[in-house]
Amino acid sequence: MSTPLTTPVIVSLDDLPGLQGRTLGPSDWRTISQEDIDVFADLTGDHNPIHVDEAFAASSVYGTRIAHGLLSLSIVVPHLAQLWKVTGAGVGINYGLNKVRFPAPTPAGARVRAGAEVLEVTELDGGWQVVLKVTYELEGGEKPVCVAEFVLRYYR
Repeated sequence: MSTPLTTPVIVSLDDLPGLQGRTLGPSDWRTISQEDIDVFADLTGDHNPIHVDEAFAASSVYGTRIAHGLLSLSIVVPHLAQLWKVTGAGVGINYGLNKVRFPAPTPAGARVRAGAEVLEVTELDGGWQVVLKVTYELEGGEKPVCVAEFVLRYYR
């Protein structure tokens, strides 16, 4: 694996509120291969032909096989690791999502990267909740392939 080009913003747990409103990234590009799509289809049981059937997808509105939208969401961790690192937390968890949209498809073999904006930082008992708007950009694309508000929690 190659060394990432992006250097993450490093912030301590107690300094999280100072990141509100800040943009992060973008991350390095990542190729979404047909093998990635096939493995995701097998793992989730979602074998919709738009994802896995080359002949079907060729005659679709997209003209090719496309990645599952939920596959985009599932690869957020390595992208976020390139965008930021929270130090001083005993544990960080994905608490959920507020809003998710897939404005454009991700064709098999395409490259995506992510950028983020820290929308909210709210104090919790023993830590902080962060709402992070993550936008996945498609290389050469006009629209993002995914825009999601992740709710993350960091505890002491």
